[in-house]
Amino acid sequence: MAVLALAVAGVVVAVLHKPGNVSHPRVEFTTTTTTTTIKPKTVVRDFLWPRYGYDAARTRLFASGSTLDPPFRRGWTYRGSALLEFPPVIRGDTLFVLNDSGVALAIDKLNGRVVWQRKVGTLSAASPAVGDGLVFLPLLSTVPGATTPAQGRFVALSQETGRIVWSMNIPPGSESSPLAWGQMLYFGDQDGTVYAIHASTGHVAWTYHASGAVKGGVAFADGVLYFADYDGRAYAVRASDGHQIWAVSTDGADDGFGSGNFYSTPAVAFGRVYIRNTDGYVDSFAQATGQLAWSTGTGDYVYSSPAVANIPGLGPTVYIGSYDGNLYAFNARSGAVRWAHNAGGRISGSPTIVGDVVYYSNLAAKTTTGLNVRTGHSVFSFPSGSFNPVIADPTAIYLTGYADLFQLVPKNPVATTDTTTSTR
Repeated sequence: MAVLALAVAGVVVAVLHKPGNVSHPRVEFTTTTTTTTIKPKTVVRDFLWPRYGYDAARTRLFASGSTLDPPFRRGWTYRGSALLEFPPVIRGDTLFVLNDSGVALAIDKLNGRVVWQRKVGTLSAASPAVGDGLVFLPLLSTVPGATTPAQGRFVALSQETGRIVWSMNIPPGSESSPLAWGQMLYFGDQDGTVYAIHASTGHVAWTYHASGAVKGGVAFADGVLYFADYDGRAYAVRASDGHQIWAVSTDGADDGFGSGNFYSTPAVAFGRVYIRNTDGYVDSFAQATGQLAWSTGTGDYVYSSPAVANIPGLGPTVYIGSYDGNLYAFNARSGAVRWAHNAGGRISGSPTIVGDVVYYSNLAAKTTTGLNVRTGHSVFSFPSGSFNPVIADPTAIYLTGYADLFQLVPKNPVATTDTTTSTR
């Protein structure tokens, strides 16, 4: 144990002293959040995991999943034939999936059987979103045999039947996992346009033009959308009309760190916006002003989106993986490393917190691992996984492999009430 503690401490010290790290812990920070509320008497059959990242702030936190602690027994298995780079979403008893070959599927989450499937494109790399009876799907291409974005489209299907309700052409293509909120739908495209669309009709309410491709999803908190682009800029715009509140660049020589591209979807919590950069740094900005709060380097590419939570006994923490082979837990206020877990291979996808366990997938080893959120000690392993690891409902975890989906059920289930977390 002492050897392990020294090894982890060595990683922490090395990262804290990397040249270019920036920390301004006095920048606006709060330990409370208001984006997720408890909705009483919501039965499991009405459960929603409606978007990538679970809640609108994209925190990737399913706090009520403490009843889903490992060990698990395997339930059903869905065997797919195309890459599942991004996880499904849930509405009621159905999982909605978009694979990288542009095929949309509805899967019964109780037995793993396909309810319907529809070929809507030829290239995609995003989770769908659900809202008001529709499932929303961004597509990178509709060109047969496509391997690069071209002639993209955005499609809305009936959740019940898979019938196309409306669609719109997105010529540059989109891999921005959409956000359905109220009557509106928000996403970005490869040309840097962020769209606000009426979800029921597909009519465009407004657009905002960023300086580079918006590949990640947009996050929503307190009436504001947060996103970043492939030109290394982060943004806050008003959700009602697209008015820019702030835009900041990360090419900051004045702050002593380098420039990179933002691929990940930001997470908003504690009065901060958290996002990673392909230059190897994880960044935190003030939610209200865009002021840089901290930037901590990992030593290699960071494609992963952050998961954030206020962990009892540990405090506000940001979890994120790097191509350097580590899953990091950062102090959410200062950017200091609380612990680092050596995964033994690059981490490309984003972690998910379910109760007291943070899950990640190892792209090199094609495995999924669960770590104790406080210590970083391994508590779960599974011989499948590549990118984004798991989603959950109050009764089971749904694990995304390379092309397959697995239902995992606790071996020792804990009695639960019928309350769940509302993401609206």
